[in-house]
Amino acid sequence: MSNTPSDVSVGAAPAAPPEPARGPVTVPRRSWSPTPLITRLHFYAGILVAPFLAVAALTGLAFVFTPQLDSLVYRDELRVAQVGDRANPVSAQVAAAVAAHPDGTLAAVLPAAAPDATTRVVFTMPELGERQHTVYVDPYTLRIRGTLVTWFGETPLMTWVDDLHRNLHLGAVGRVYSEVAASWLWVLVLGGLTLWLHRQWTARRRARRLLLPDLTARGVRRTRGWHASLGVWLAVGLLFLSATGLTWSRWAGANFSTALSTLRAHSPTMDTTLPDAAPPSPPSGAGHHEGAAGPGAVVDITAIDAVLRHAGAAGITGPIEVTVPAAAGQGWLVAENDRSWPVRLDRIVVDPDAGVVDRSDFADWPLLSQLSKLGVQAHMGYLFGLVNQILLAALAVGLLCVIVWGYRMWWQRRPLRADRRAPVGVPPARGGWRLLRRPLLLAGALSTVAVGVALPVLGVTLLGFLAVDLIVTAMRGRGGGPTPTMPIEGEPSTASPGNGRV
Repeated sequence: MSNTPSDVSVGAAPAAPPEPARGPVTVPRRSWSPTPLITRLHFYAGILVAPFLAVAALTGLAFVFTPQLDSLVYRDELRVAQVGDRANPVSAQVAAAVAAHPDGTLAAVLPAAAPDATTRVVFTMPELGERQHTVYVDPYTLRIRGTLVTWFGETPLMTWVDDLHRNLHLGAVGRVYSEVAASWLWVLVLGGLTLWLHRQWTARRRARRLLLPDLTARGVRRTRGWHASLGVWLAVGLLFLSATGLTWSRWAGANFSTALSTLRAHSPTMDTTLPDAAPPSPPSGAGHHEGAAGPGAVVDITAIDAVLRHAGAAGITGPIEVTVPAAAGQGWLVAENDRSWPVRLDRIVVDPDAGVVDRSDFADWPLLSQLSKLGVQAHMGYLFGLVNQILLAALAVGLLCVIVWGYRMWWQRRPLRADRRAPVGVPPARGGWRLLRRPLLLAGALSTVAVGVALPVLGVTLLGFLAVDLIVTAMRGRGGGPTPTMPIEGEPSTASPGNGRV
């Protein structure tokens, strides 16, 4: 029998098909573009931090218009029943408040700043801690319009909303939420801007597509257009809110204060000790009721009239707060507290007999201290009045819309194939850092460590995100088969076929 290829022995196994020729393995080239890494970071940070940002936006929106709510809720305390022809001396108003509130320690006086406003007389009480009792006096009739428990001048309503925004009424533990939101907001904004600019650049699109969504698009592309274009419009305002929010956060704020001390950029402290007085008392800050007439101190209430005359002659006018001396040998601290632009925040120390003995003008503060003060006032909606409030409200509503569209994109990217169906979209590809050039990778790692030290909550939560990423990847890997990933802008798609939404 001839030995030909057609000759096959009975019972022999069929020949295996020849293996396809293997080409050279393609090794991804390292790039200077951090887009893959930013895409994955933006995705995970957006999903995990967005709830914190949504709560901060909602509570901030509630706080913005509390001045108007105060005017309605506390109308009797804040306003007089009828404007009279002539107000009584401030010393008489204070005496009326002391008579109505004999148990407290007189701490500060805020004379009426408008013809229809009441004078606020502040008392400290040990059981109230940081809070005070504020008595509202009608300057014309000396009638007591009411008494409220206040916190650094804030009414109970404003204090409640303020605490809700800062810590969700959970104390020090709750402050973590707001610091998470402020720490990650700037990262999400800058990351989103980078990805959107990269997409428009690679697609060679006009600037109009950068600022306005493509209304002809459908599905996830349309949602992404709204998400990204609105984010561009909000970027500057959101970065401002992030920066100013961090300045008085718990851990990042402490680092910021340390930096100001190192740079000698804090606002000047006022020493209320009068010349030749003994023993000296520690310096007192402005506007926080540190000074008070202690139990053993005797305060001449009538001296406040002379103090106000000296203050007026020194140009300290408008809304002011007069802090009562805490002990003998100390002067009266008079501070402007007009927080609207142009701000008036000058301070003086007054001896009722000798006049002004010390002065600190806002114009002489270090620049960083000035910017920090103005930033806080704008963050709270005070600096530009109603315009400031409307802008903050627009930022809050806009941020909520961006968050909703972000989650909608996550849902729209979900795989639809029967064998890969999932309730939400898949994450971007892992390992973006491996594609970076080594100098860029080293610089990024060092920058991340530095930022993590300056913003500890950001650093800790970033480590948490990495842990979640590793756990999710490991769990998906146990299921067998490749882990589906979302395509990266400008990169070949690795999404499962049949999705039709990416």
